[in-house]
Amino acid sequence: MFGLSEEKWKALNGLNTASEIYQQPKLWLETLKIIESNKDNISRFINERLEKEKIRVIFTGAGTSAYVGEIVVPYLNKKEGNTYESIPTTDIVTNPKSYFKKDIPTLLISFARSGNSPESVAAYELANKLVDDISHIFITCNADGKLAQISREKENVFLLLMPDKSNDLGFAMTSSFSCMTLAASLIFDMENFEANKKQVLEIGSIAEYILDNKYEDLNKILDYDNKRVVYLGSGSFYGIAKESALKLLELTRGQIVSHNESVLGFRHGPKSIVDDNTLILLYCSLDEYAKKYDIDLLNEIYNDVGDHKIISISRDYDEKIKEISDYQLYLSKDSIEINNEVFISLLYVLYAQVFALLYSVKTGVEPDNPNPSGLVNRVVKGVTIYDYIM
Repeated sequence: MFGLSEEKWKALNGLNTASEIYQQPKLWLETLKIIESNKDNISRFINERLEKEKIRVIFTGAGTSAYVGEIVVPYLNKKEGNTYESIPTTDIVTNPKSYFKKDIPTLLISFARSGNSPESVAAYELANKLVDDISHIFITCNADGKLAQISREKENVFLLLMPDKSNDLGFAMTSSFSCMTLAASLIFDMENFEANKKQVLEIGSIAEYILDNKYEDLNKILDYDNKRVVYLGSGSFYGIAKESALKLLELTRGQIVSHNESVLGFRHGPKSIVDDNTLILLYCSLDEYAKKYDIDLLNEIYNDVGDHKIISISRDYDEKIKEISDYQLYLSKDSIEINNEVFISLLYVLYAQVFALLYSVKTGVEPDNPNPSGLVNRVVKGVTIYDYIM
C-alpha cells in the first residue's frame, strides 16, 4: 500500500491507518448495499418527518463527524424543498438554546464513529429536553456504542449502522468519515437512488485507481518539504478542506501547521499565513460559476512573489488550471460525468488522507498512534457534561 509493504507499515505503527484508507472503495459498496436493503424503512422514517410543516433538519457531530454535515448540506440545499443545517455537537452542548427551538419540529442526524463521545450523547439528550417534536437518525460505525444502545430503546430514533470495518482502529477517522458522508448523501436523496447507485459504483473504481497510483504524485509534492499547509474550497469542498487540514494536523501531531479557508474568505486575513514555506491546495469546483473564483485565486497565488507552492485538485484535467498551478492533481484524464459534489468530495479527500499519512511517516510520527502521551485521544476524554437547567 502506497509504496510500502505490510511489514513496513507494521514497523511504522501505521498499518491500521494505511489499511483503513485503502479499504474505502470496498466499504462504500457495503454502505450502498446496507442502504439499498433498508431503503423502504429509511424512506418511510425520513419522509414522515420531512412532511411536517417547518421541519428543521440538522446534521451534527464533533470534529471530523461535524464535517460530514458541512459537506452534505451545501449539496442537499441545492434541491427544492427542505432546508438543511449543519451544527456541531460541540456548539449545541455549550449553547443549546441558541440552536434548538421548542415549538419547531426537528430531525437531528448524529454522526459518530464510536457513538461514545460525551457530546454526541449530550446533544441527543438536550434535543429531547428542549424540542417538543424531536426525531433522531444515528449514523454510526459502532454497534456497541452508546448511541446504538439508545436507539434500541427509543421509538423516535432510527439507527443506520455503517460496515463493521468502518469503525477505524487507527487514531484518525478515514473509513468512518467517508462511509457516513456517503450514507447521509444517499438517504436524503432517495428519489435518485438508482442514478446515485451507478455513480457510487463509478467512484469506487476511480478511488481504487487513485489509491493504487496517485501516491507517487503526492510523494513529489511531499518533497517540497513545506512546514505550513493550507486547504481551500467552496461549497461542499470547503467541508473537505476542513477535514483535510485536520487529518494533516492529527497525523503529524501538529508538526506541520495546517489551515483551511473558503476560496473567497482566504483573502480576508487568512492569506497572512503564506510564506516561502507554505503549500496551498485548492479543491476546484464542479460548478462553472464557482470555478471562476477558484481560477482567479489560483492565478493570484501562483503569481504572488515568494517560494510558496500552489496545488490544484480538480475532477478533470484542465490545461488552463495546470498553467497556474505548481502541480495539478486530477481524478482522471478521461472525462468524468459525475456532478454530485459529495461523491467528488469522497475522491478528493483520498488525496488528503494519503498525503497526511505519508507526511506522518516523513515527520517520524506513528500514524496509528500519533499522540502516545494521551494528550489527544481516539475517543475524546476529559469532557464533563453538566446538567442543563431550563
